[in-house]
Amino acid sequence: MQDAEKVQDRLVADRKVRAVAQAGSYGTDEAWAGSQPTLVAFERGLLSPHTETRAGVTVHRFPYEKLEAWRDWDTAREEAPIALLATSRVAYDPTGNYGRIQRTLWNLNAERLAAHREDLLNQAAARLETARRTSTGPGSGMQEQLLALAEARAVAVDLLYPALLTHLHGWPEFEIRLPHAWRAAAGLRFPKAVYHLDNLYGFGGEAEARRVLLATRGLGLLDQEKRARAAFQAGYYDGAVRYLRDETARTHSKDLERWAYLSSARRDKLGVLLGVTLSPLGPAALAIAGELLVDAREGR
Repeated sequence: MQDAEKVQDRLVADRKVRAVAQAGSYGTDEAWAGSQPTLVAFERGLLSPHTETRAGVTVHRFPYEKLEAWRDWDTAREEAPIALLATSRVAYDPTGNYGRIQRTLWNLNAERLAAHREDLLNQAAARLETARRTSTGPGSGMQEQLLALAEARAVAVDLLYPALLTHLHGWPEFEIRLPHAWRAAAGLRFPKAVYHLDNLYGFGGEAEARRVLLATRGLGLLDQEKRARAAFQAGYYDGAVRYLRDETARTHSKDLERWAYLSSARRDKLGVLLGVTLSPLGPAALAIAGELLVDAREGR
């Protein structure tokens, strides 16, 4: 906590910084052993957004100009990290613009939420259609099946889960505890949709989390393994699995593309990490994401 407070104090004291907020569960009643200090800052002289992590504290920096531009909803929904802004806790806001952005997001009417939901669903539908064309059909092999699974998961988490939450006027969190968060936020209202999310990942509780953690060795996933182990030790078994499945797909995309040329030992490890024996592959994964899209649109 001390390091996070020092970083926040330095940001507030910097004359170039015009707004600071705390994000994530760190420092709240929802904090846990794996919570990471996260700050959001708007800064003069910055040309583009960037994120940095030092001494365990992550800072998302944005150009000062966006502090005013994102007060407009149409601009914000096109380019702003709206979930991050909506759920953060303002610590320094002399212009009041950060607060105005948040009030806009918190008070969106049903029409605007529906339009935002449709935007997310249209993006998801386009990505799923592209995946169907490129990763299924005659001649497709294991690598295409894995690439389709990875894309189905990415679409589900990045677009369809946020779209589902628009029915509740809620904003997603993307911490390592994500499966537990989507069950808590939407599971009672939308059990079918949340079941599809779970199904895509092939969760298996503590036993599967142990298998996945062991499979990280030798694959350059030291940082990810450390974070996932913290989640495991806290009892967030499915969170550890979800995180490592997604991180493996992100960091080893080249391996997925050249699957047939990998050694059997490497394929075995990656197969465990990705959940090959527990998850739907190829067209089946895309079909589940398609069902989730319909459920997210209808709110069921």
